[in-house]
Amino acid sequence: MVPIWSHKLTLAVLVALAMIIAGCDADSGGTADPTTDAVATQDTPPADDTPAADDESPAVTEDDGGPITVGISLPLTGDFADPGAGIERGYELWAEVVNDSGGLLGRQVELSILDDASDPDKAVADYEKLITQDQVDIVFGPFSSLLVIPTSAVAEREKMLFVEPAGASPSVFDRGLEYLFYAAPAVANRHGELVAEFILDLPDDQRPATAAYVALDDPFAQPIADGVKEILVAGGVETVFDQVYPPEQQDFQGLAAQIADSGADILIGGTQDVDAVGLVRALVEIGYQPDLVMMSTGPTQLDFDDEVGGAAEGILAPVGWSLEADYPSNVEFVEAYRAKFGEDPNEDPANGYTVGQVVAAAIEAVGCADPSDECQTALRDYVRETTFDTVVGPLGFEETGAPTGNHMILQWQSGAIEIALAPDESAVTSEIIYPKPEW
Repeated sequence: MVPIWSHKLTLAVLVALAMIIAGCDADSGGTADPTTDAVATQDTPPADDTPAADDESPAVTEDDGGPITVGISLPLTGDFADPGAGIERGYELWAEVVNDSGGLLGRQVELSILDDASDPDKAVADYEKLITQDQVDIVFGPFSSLLVIPTSAVAEREKMLFVEPAGASPSVFDRGLEYLFYAAPAVANRHGELVAEFILDLPDDQRPATAAYVALDDPFAQPIADGVKEILVAGGVETVFDQVYPPEQQDFQGLAAQIADSGADILIGGTQDVDAVGLVRALVEIGYQPDLVMMSTGPTQLDFDDEVGGAAEGILAPVGWSLEADYPSNVEFVEAYRAKFGEDPNEDPANGYTVGQVVAAAIEAVGCADPSDECQTALRDYVRETTFDTVVGPLGFEETGAPTGNHMILQWQSGAIEIALAPDESAVTSEIIYPKPEW
């Protein structure tokens, strides 16, 4: 085990660092073999400077028969409690599948999960404790860019591999971190890319001339809207309304009225859960009828149509995972999730499970799972150099830790979620409906 660092940044300094970084942003089924759930499609050895016993041996030999401890902080209460609980389910299911299949390196996996209450300060303190006091073997990341930004700084300082499920803000990846990786297909500003391309590919007599943009003041949500806007503006679509609203906003009547008054042909929203529901309800009440609506996160929830009173028809949203995707490990994941929880999963547990797949494949390939610098560096290098087969499809990473893929686009059709646009046409489950039906 690694000795506790004697020269640690204070919590206050870490929090201040996180605030500075965030300020630079635009806003604040298991199978019998867990290793085949994330088989590396590139058999890449660890970096040349990684010590190895010989050419046939793994980089680090693991001889500890105790459990592999995984330290995690999640927002199980507070603003991000719902998606945080989904990530927790994904982590728990992954651990169960691994343990039922004999563990990793012959050792069982043991999760140590703390509740950060959606508070960045508490999340930082949690990872400080998990790494330097509890001396866990491995860490998994939390939910949301707001929590990933400061906690990844802790993992970087302690040289711990930090694969995270839900920190997609571009500002997460512009800090030169070496141990950080985002286990999803794309960074936030690329989430709506396929929607923008669809709009610009429409015939001239169908293409919208004007667009309205609204976004939650959040390091994940706002870049989604901004990314679509950048493409559409370059393509000649005029911006007639553009507004960022604060996280505490609950009344959306005034914002809905302003959007309607703009007369925008289409609406692009960088939203989370509660605000997406509130905005749709307000737009329905005021009678605004755009040709296209794209929102982020909110419409990805299975109960979204119920929450907006059946008004979800035609709404688009970027999504990194699909229930129907026929990737082998995804089929197994969905079956295992249904067996354990008695319902279908959504994107949150899928993203948590993906983190486990990536880390498990790295551990088995490198041959170690401990907090030593040797092991963590070897794991880091393997993740950076490898493309993994996961529930979200093939997953590889740039030098920054950002993923190299793109998001699919779901659409609510007849009360159900369909995949209307995708990088891989085989993932499309239904042709996109355009213009959007009236509320």
